[in-house]
Amino acid sequence: MALLLAGLVGGCSIVEGIWSQNPALPDRKKTSRASDSTAALGTGTAGVTNAGINAYLWRAALDTTSFMPLASADPFGGIIITDWYAPPESPGERFKLTVYILGRELRADGLRVAAFRQVRQADGVWADAEVEPKTVIELEDNILTRARQLRINQTAE
Repeated sequence: MALLLAGLVGGCSIVEGIWSQNPALPDRKKTSRASDSTAALGTGTAGVTNAGINAYLWRAALDTTSFMPLASADPFGGIIITDWYAPPESPGERFKLTVYILGRELRADGLRVAAFRQVRQADGVWADAEVEPKTVIELEDNILTRARQLRINQTAE
C-alpha cells in the first residue's frame, strides 16, 4: 500500500499521461492550481509569501499532490486538502491528503501531511483503513525535495 501511494507521488508522469490522453479532462496548463495559488500569494525574500508561509513548500505541496483532485487550498492558513483519489491500478481503495505548511522557513518541521485511506467492502461501502506511517514520511520527503529544487532553480536564475 505504501509503495503504491509513494509510487504515485513519485511517478506523477503516469497520471500526466492519463490526463493528456483524456479529452474529457480540462487542459492542465489552463487550470494550473499551483501557478494560480502561488501567483495570488506574492513572494517576498527567501521564499516567504505575504501570507506568512513558505512559498517553496506551498508550491511543492501543490505540485506533489497535483495528481489528486483538489478539495480546498488555503494559502493564508497554509492548508491543502485533496479529495478522494482511487488509483487506476487499485480501484478498491482510495486516498485523501491534508497538507499543512506550518511556517515561513524551508525546514522539515515546517510541513505536516495527514493521509487517509479507505477500502471498498464487499457491499460497496467505503471503510477506513490504516495508512502506514512510512507513506506519510515519504510524502513529506517528496514535498521537501521538490521545495528544495524550486529554491535552487529560483536562485540559479
